[in-house]
Amino acid sequence: QVRPVQSGGGWVQPGGSLRLSCTLSGGTLGTYVIGWFREVPGKEREGVARIQNLDGTTRYADFAKGRFTISRDVAKNTVYLQMNSLKPEDSAEYTCAVGPYTLNAGLGEHEYDYWGQGTQVTVSS
Repeated sequence: QVRPVQSGGGWVQPGGSLRLSCTLSGGTLGTYVIGWFREVPGKEREGVARIQNLDGTTRYADFAKGRFTISRDVAKNTVYLQMNSLKPEDSAEYTCAVGPYTLNAGLGEHEYDYWGQGTQVTVSS
C-alpha cells in the first residue's frame, strides 16, 4: 500500500519561502496524481495544488497561482511544493495525498485515497 511521507514545513516570516516534500513509500509515483491540501482549525480543508505524474500537468488553487509551485522528481519518488511570498493566511497544516489517475483530476478530497501525516506551516513575524 502506498504511504505518503512528508517532510519540510515549519516557521517562516511573511514574504519568505518554504518547500514541502512528499515521498511515496511502498510504491512509485507511477500513474498517480499527487495533491497538496491545507487545513486551518475551524475551516474546511482546501486543495492547494496537484500534479499528474503521468504527464506532469498541474493544477493550482487561485490563491496558490504565481506563488506556489508543485513539481516531482521521479527518480526520488517525491513531489515538492515550493511556496514563495508566504503570507500569514497561508499558515495551516499541509498534507499531501495520492490518488489514482483520472483525466482532469482536481483538488477534491474525494479524489485522493492515501494521505500523509501532515506538517505545520506557520507564517508570522
